[in-house]
Amino acid sequence: MRRNGLDPRLLLSLLALVVIAGGVALLTVGGSSAQQANRVQAKQANLDAEGLLTPVAPAPALALDNYLGQPVNIDSYRGKAVLVTFLYTNCPDICPLITSNLRVAQNLMGPKVSSKVQIIAVSVDPRGDTPKAVAAFLARHEMTGRMQYLIGSAAQLARVWKAWGVGSERDAQQPQFINHSGLIYGITASGKRLAVYAASFQPAEIAHDVPLLAAR
Repeated sequence: MRRNGLDPRLLLSLLALVVIAGGVALLTVGGSSAQQANRVQAKQANLDAEGLLTPVAPAPALALDNYLGQPVNIDSYRGKAVLVTFLYTNCPDICPLITSNLRVAQNLMGPKVSSKVQIIAVSVDPRGDTPKAVAAFLARHEMTGRMQYLIGSAAQLARVWKAWGVGSERDAQQPQFINHSGLIYGITASGKRLAVYAASFQPAEIAHDVPLLAAR
């Protein structure tokens, strides 16, 4: 099973690979003492995240246009928690699951807490994630206006994938699908990449952690 392009610094925390061709999301966590310790650290920080990213460092650069052609820069959301994930609109399974669970998490937070978080999705499919496809995807999952969905050219997106340690590769047998990393990163209000969530996260975990990320 191929492990797609994750930054080695993240492997002690969590390794996730979305294997779209097989319709299966694989998550490897908790197998080593280092991984177990990372989960304990998250609990000690009162976070329900799968783990903490150590050392804690500023989030990588992220500045692209959204599907409406509007420029979006992660730095403009200082003072809020930010959740960053990587998706594509033609994904048959894990991307809709992540998106739907993020919507449920927002609903659990309520208006006051949800105003303290910004969700950003970055495309892993520069060919297929057209403005029309993204608009339809967001409408289908009731996330229009509730999530920034950033797109760009292959070169623009590749720079972001590299900076964030994200793998994205078109499947050789089924080229309409993308093998990609399925993680959600929790960014603090001060702009630090602190927490990581598996693609299989529970909405209540995000709802619990957002106020804590927004306070840091």
